[in-house]
Amino acid sequence: MIKHFSELPLSAHTQERLAAANFTIPTVVQASAIPHALAGTDILATAQTGTGKTLAFLVPIVEQLLEQKPAGMAALVLVPTRELAIQVVGQYNLLRGKQLPAAAQVVGGLSEKEQIKSIKAGARLVVATPGRLEDLIKRKLIDISKLKVLVLDEADRMLDMGFIQPLKRIVSAMPKQRQTMLFSATLETSVVHLVSDYLNKPVRLAFGSTLSPCENVKLQAFEVSTEQKFSLLQNLLEGETGRCLVFARTKRGTERLAKKLVQSGISAAMIHGGRTQPQRNIALADFQKGKVRLLIATDVASRGIHVDDIAHVINYELPEIAEDFVHRVGRTGRAGATGIASTFYSRQEQHDLAAMERTLKLKMERMKINGTLEREERPKPVDVSNYVAKPVGKGSRMVLMPGEVLSRHGASN
Repeated sequence: MIKHFSELPLSAHTQERLAAANFTIPTVVQASAIPHALAGTDILATAQTGTGKTLAFLVPIVEQLLEQKPAGMAALVLVPTRELAIQVVGQYNLLRGKQLPAAAQVVGGLSEKEQIKSIKAGARLVVATPGRLEDLIKRKLIDISKLKVLVLDEADRMLDMGFIQPLKRIVSAMPKQRQTMLFSATLETSVVHLVSDYLNKPVRLAFGSTLSPCENVKLQAFEVSTEQKFSLLQNLLEGETGRCLVFARTKRGTERLAKKLVQSGISAAMIHGGRTQPQRNIALADFQKGKVRLLIATDVASRGIHVDDIAHVINYELPEIAEDFVHRVGRTGRAGATGIASTFYSRQEQHDLAAMERTLKLKMERMKINGTLEREERPKPVDVSNYVAKPVGKGSRMVLMPGEVLSRHGASN
């Protein structure tokens, strides 16, 4: 097994760029996939999140772009989300140096004008989400008929999001003679169909259990009432010095939690599907740069973002499906680092938690809560027993609406 990037048959340019970016020791995925990709072989790889899949396909792409004379777009990386596209482009920028042009980032939620501008400027790598790419293809603003390399990154997620038909139409516009690399966290039946349709005698690479978090992440669970969850969160944050990522289920829940944290004196940023792309970018940048050490997010952040040194992932609310738990937890303990993942659950949710553990074949350590947690004050229901509705007309009475307080003991206007 290759132990250093310097052992790979890479150009001096790529070796220099890897060293400048402090990439010296490849992950198992990178050491296994890169030699096959350099040889032009199709690849089908399943691996846990956080194992370095992005670099595993970008290094061979950069090598191929350096070898070929400029002839338009040569490589396409399809991803499920804007956040993942931004991550891929960011890593490509670390590798390309001055010898290669910038990539064209083709995604929704960002300036279409700038995306088209980058295409016309001579981008040779396209990183795109299926919906926006198909739109530009239909409008003849982008030509992928001469592409030589196709990467389907997080293919299972793309299919979960309903991109199967756009994906089929996009691939039909590409030449059949190409190299295809498919990376997926799981190998569901729908993904297997992609393999038979799009890959040609691929090398099969599998790394560990794709339905389990990395072994270097400590998994712990706290049984806590709804009224005491916020107090427990504060306690965990007080004892943590590193970056923390907190997951909620809904946009509204994310907004509410972030607001409460800020009101309690804890600086926090947030990301969810209702935020604009500039708002997401600012929140993520502040988190990456350390301006805030706490990010509150929905599952839009469980895939596709990479922030170094996230020490603690906290599941403030259980995910909807077990697989999302793996991707949430995968934001910590990346590339050999260690991390902690804490999960909150109520007594009513203990069966849901146990079912998730069975599905993922894991066991979380049940933690005892130290000290007494404060209970969140909730508005008390209005006691309407001493209130009467004022007659509106003969034989009629006003209907008491939720939250409405009328005159005590039938007081007049």
